[in-house]
Order: sequence, then C-alpha cells, then structure tokens
Amino acid sequence: MSRTEVSEMKQIHQPIPLGTLIGRELRNEKVEKPTVKYGQAGLAKKGEDYFLTKPDYQRVPGDPSTSFSVFAIFDGHNGVSAAIFTKENLLNNVLSAIPQEIGREEWLQALPRALVAGFVKTDIEFQQRGETSGTTVTFVVIDDWTVTVASVGDSRCILDTQGGVVSLLTVDHRLEENVEERERVTASGGEVGRLNVFGGSEVGPLRCWPGGLCLSRSIGDTDVGEFIVPIPHVKQVKLSNAGGRLIIASDGIWDALASDLAAQSCRGLPAELAAKLVVKEALRSRGLKDDTTCLVVDIIPYDHPVLPPTPKKKQNLLSSLAFKKRSQSSTKGTSKLASVGAVEELFEEGSAMLAERLGKDFPLDSNSGLFRCAICQVQQPPGEGLSVNSGPFFSPASRPWEGPFLCASCRRKKDAMEGKKPTTRSVIS
Repeated sequence: MSRTEVSEMKQIHQPIPLGTLIGRELRNEKVEKPTVKYGQAGLAKKGEDYFLTKPDYQRVPGDPSTSFSVFAIFDGHNGVSAAIFTKENLLNNVLSAIPQEIGREEWLQALPRALVAGFVKTDIEFQQRGETSGTTVTFVVIDDWTVTVASVGDSRCILDTQGGVVSLLTVDHRLEENVEERERVTASGGEVGRLNVFGGSEVGPLRCWPGGLCLSRSIGDTDVGEFIVPIPHVKQVKLSNAGGRLIIASDGIWDALASDLAAQSCRGLPAELAAKLVVKEALRSRGLKDDTTCLVVDIIPYDHPVLPPTPKKKQNLLSSLAFKKRSQSSTKGTSKLASVGAVEELFEEGSAMLAERLGKDFPLDSNSGLFRCAICQVQQPPGEGLSVNSGPFFSPASRPWEGPFLCASCRRKKDAMEGKKPTTRSVIS
C-alpha cells in the first residue's frame, strides 16, 4: 500500500468532532410530533362557564398527519346563550376562513387572520338571534409545537415552559386595567365610568355605557354599543421540543390566583390532577364567588410518558418569556431545535381595527370571477364588494381597490365597531 493510500485511509477513519455530529443531527433530525394530554376541573356559581376540548381534530378528514388540537373556555354573562352558541359555532367559522388544500405551514400562517374572521362572524350570527347575553373567549389551537391563542375578555391562557418561566399568551380586556381599550371605546362613541349610587358616590369597576359592561371586547352583548368588539388579541408561538404546559381558565381562577402562583401550584402533577389543584387553590384563596373553570394542557415530547419535571426556580412576580422573534431573513427549513424552555414568537397582534387584521390580499375565484367576503365567506361580484380600506365617500385616504373585501352586511359591522355610524342597539334593562 502506498503512502498516499495510507494517508487517505487515515483521513477516512479520522474521528469526527462531537460538535459536528450534533450539528448534523440538528439539521437532519425529524422532530416527532408531541403528545397532548389535558385535564379539566371547575365549580359552578352561576353556571355560565363552558369549555371545548378537541384533542385530535383533522384538517383533512381521514388523514391523521393533519391532526391538531383545540381547547377553549367561554365565560358567559347575562345568561348562557352566547357562550353555548360560540362553543358550537366558532371553530367551524374559523376553519371556513382558511383556504382549502394548503400545506401545514401556510395553514398556520393563515390561522391568525382566520381567527379574527371567525370571531367577528360568530358575533354577527349571534346578534341576529336578538339575545342579549355575552361571553368571553379564550381559544387555543395546538399544531405540533406551534400554539396559537385568540382571546376576547378576561379569561386567560398562560404558558409554563420547562425553563420554569411563566408567560401570558393573552391580554385582559378589562376597562379598569386597560387604558388603551378605554380610549378606543370612548373614541368610538361609548362612555366609561363607574356605577353611581344614591348620593352621587361611584362604586365598582369601570364600565362602558350603555350596557354597563366591564369588558371592552366580547362576543354577543347586544344590549351594549358596537364599540364592544369581538376582534381578538392573537398570539402565536413555537415551543422548543422540551414541551410546556398551558393553563387556560376563566376569571374565577385569575381573580384569586396570580399567573405564576397558578403555574407553581400544580407543577409535577399530571394534567388532570393539576387542573383540580388549580381550582382548589383558587377556592382556598377566595372562596366560590364566581364560576371557576380550568383546563390544563401538557405538550409533551414524544419520547416522554409525562411532561418532564420543571426545575424549581424562585420567582417574585410574573416573568415574561424572552421570546425569540423570528428573523426577517429566516427561510423555511433552516430553524434549529431551540434550547430548553426557549420559545419563538411567530405572531402577535391586538388591534381592534379590521383593516389592520385582515391583510391586503383579496382572493378572486378565477372560475366564477367572484370575490369572497373576508368575514362571512359569501361570494359576491367585485362591483358589490366593499374594501376594508374604503373610507366614507371614498376619501383621498381610502384605497377602495385594495382588498380584502367585505359584503355590505359585514362592512356595516366594521363601520359600527369603529363608531362610523350610529348604533342600532337598544339598552335592555
């Protein structure tokens, strides 16, 4: 054997550095889908809380590879009709707003806008029933390691990662605490103030008038002005393959427990026991003063029977996750596995303006030449559709040619929410 051949053999059998091997593994490893396990617990004071659990829903019926999970809580007020109606219709309304026959990545990118359309459509449909109840909504979609949360009102969803850090995935729409929402309501024609009792004293939390609701966003509430909008705050994040725990609960829990205390109280327990313990802790702290409903959802690495124990870590107040923003220059297929507990923020938007939430594309059915309403999905001729960017009398600032387009009914809803026309709602005592 020549010296050249010996040298080549040594190079072939030379050990590869560990770092190189790990890098290859991260680039080439197919991360398996996580296991989703959940538990539910609750106690009724008024019987107006409802919840939805669909752990194995399929985008393409009959194809298990397209499965995703949905968990939601509906905290009704002034009756149960809005909560029940929303539970029965919201998911279908959201899915109908997502184009058919698209891949998973495109589906996830379309989901935030579809959630906005689904919430608004559900509100329009419920208002047509002429009932006055309302409901908060916290609606969670889990697809592999991606979690998307849409919410109106003051139910809440928190994320507890394996790094021991707790973060809010929702925004509370309480007038008492949300200055931006107070300003929006008054700018749209509502009044914000407390209850006046005999003698002129003001009591209780801030409310909007007419109606006297403490919230600035909900579904239903037909006895309140249209400035109480159903447009949700939406946040989408991607967990690391270490997994994490979601706690979704109505305000009966959060009025009694801070978010970090709720997470800490049930760490190390299976989801079903964890939900029961959160409710127990809330009752021990405050008593049964409101409906208390809790869903605990564990997103578990595929090779673990249960969620790995979270390292104990002292925390003073609610910590914010150092969300890693997706780079503008990142491309599909180049992301590496995140470190333990790390979370990548994919999307967040909370604006109450439809023109800012529905994007600018306006799909045209090439076969029929019809536009589709971005909210109710009804097809319409281009001449009859109104763009969300059309101002009154096509003002210079408007862009009436730029979509998406709304049918006349959904356009009236948009204008009413923005205070551009007098509300037709009446106050019902």
